[in-house]
Amino acid sequence: MSEPVEIALLRLPHGEGLELPQPLSAGAAGADIRAAVEEPLTLAPLARALVPTGFAVAIPEGFEIQVRPRSGLAARHGVTLVNTPGTIDADYRGEIKIILINLGDEPFIVSRGDRIAQLVVAPVARATYREAQSLDETARGAGGFGSTGR
Repeated sequence: MSEPVEIALLRLPHGEGLELPQPLSAGAAGADIRAAVEEPLTLAPLARALVPTGFAVAIPEGFEIQVRPRSGLAARHGVTLVNTPGTIDADYRGEIKIILINLGDEPFIVSRGDRIAQLVVAPVARATYREAQSLDETARGAGGFGSTGR
């Protein structure tokens, strides 16, 4: 197992009293993060909202934080993230906000302290791009979206 990556976390005033992001089991890859809403927020079916978390972070260079949905919210209520996985870059210092969407049939209420997403720290490989006149051949070729079968 690799050493933990230390993430500096700044609690914002509206994050007072909320638990820090944390994995909830020994084998969990993600750390749950909670809603820092002042009042309950109702998400109608197909509605989306930018939900504050009350925290900002400093991610070490060479890493990112991926923001991912919580499977329980998706399975039980159809609530997920619009951009998944979302990326928090190492040089971002603003508040973490979660773009929730309700794909369910019923309104969904987000209350203060609800676990709304999970954060996964991941290494980032830097790439350089160069223009080429052609690309090497592969068995798949240019086949995209569904071209490899089911």
